Amino acid sequence: MTISASFRKAAIAFSLLCVALAGAVQPAAAEEKKSFRLAWSIYTGYMPWLYADTSGIMDKWADKYGIEIEIVQFNDYIESLNQYTAGAFDAVTGTTMDALTIPAAGGVDSTALILGDYTNGNDAIFIKGADKTMKDLAGKQAYLVEYSVSHYMLWRALGLNGMSEDEITTANIADADFVAAFSTSGVDAVVAWNPATSRINQMSDVSSVFDSSELPGEIQDILIANSQTVKDNPAFAKAVTGAWYEIMALMQKDDEAGIEARTIMASGAGTDLADYDSQVATTYFYYDPAEAAAFYRSPQMDEIVDLVTTFSFGHGLLGNGAEDKGHVGVALPGGKVIGNSGNVKLRFDDTYMQMAADGAL
Repeated sequence: MTISASFRKAAIAFSLLCVALAGAVQPAAAEEKKSFRLAWSIYTGYMPWLYADTSGIMDKWADKYGIEIEIVQFNDYIESLNQYTAGAFDAVTGTTMDALTIPAAGGVDSTALILGDYTNGNDAIFIKGADKTMKDLAGKQAYLVEYSVSHYMLWRALGLNGMSEDEITTANIADADFVAAFSTSGVDAVVAWNPATSRINQMSDVSSVFDSSELPGEIQDILIANSQTVKDNPAFAKAVTGAWYEIMALMQKDDEAGIEARTIMASGAGTDLADYDSQVATTYFYYDPAEAAAFYRSPQMDEIVDLVTTFSFGHGLLGNGAEDKGHVGVALPGGKVIGNSGNVKLRFDDTYMQMAADGAL
């Protein structure tokens, strides 16, 4: 997803301003209400929200609970997070890392209601030349969207291969320039994501030396919502969760209804069904809510939070006031808190996914 280096760090500062302005115009605590807004942006794992909107599935679930839910598409991913942080939306799609470094680091207490998917090959590290390995990246300049989840993947790949960022240099580019940059004679390495990944894989004399399938579960896409809104309005959490898993059941089918749903998602993403299906193939969707809820409770989730906070702090993404990686407390199911228990701003809640698994929505 498109996240420039300057935008990401500016977003943290902007989030702090958003919180201050929101506090000036909104009551100190949320309250029961009937109308809600959900923001999303174009990416493989977020396209089901388009179908939720156009198919009427979201309206059906909202009607069940006597509420209204407006789904709004953003072309700018970071802007959707900023608008959520400012209080203009009750929920937003994003990665776990971005939920931590933008709204949570900006002071907005958020709850991750739905674990939607993780990248399972969408992101990859490429080096020119055949039969290259991660060790061949040493001394090279890697072109990437700095401070994105792909940057996180590069950091992890280096560590897993006994290397460090000191052994390479990075250069920031936009995701739209991945293929063009890698085709330039002076560029030897790039960290890209789909659809660029599939195009680069088709080039001759190129090595994919690492991809996100080697980090199963880590680079997550989630739906976060304002924690106070969720507390005061469980109907909202139930409705969005119910709609999501109805679509999950539909989109994995190859019957007429499933194909139609994915075709609509593909069109909304500016591509065709075959290409969208190829992107889905390198995205691990948690179609089963029981599996997603169990993952939130697993020891691996603890490890992922620790890794993400380590990367975020080490790259200055938790804000100027952060003294260590535990600056922002992260709550997990069962009452466990990683980091500052007095500053919990990100919560992974398995409640509503488990309700979906139990047929209790």
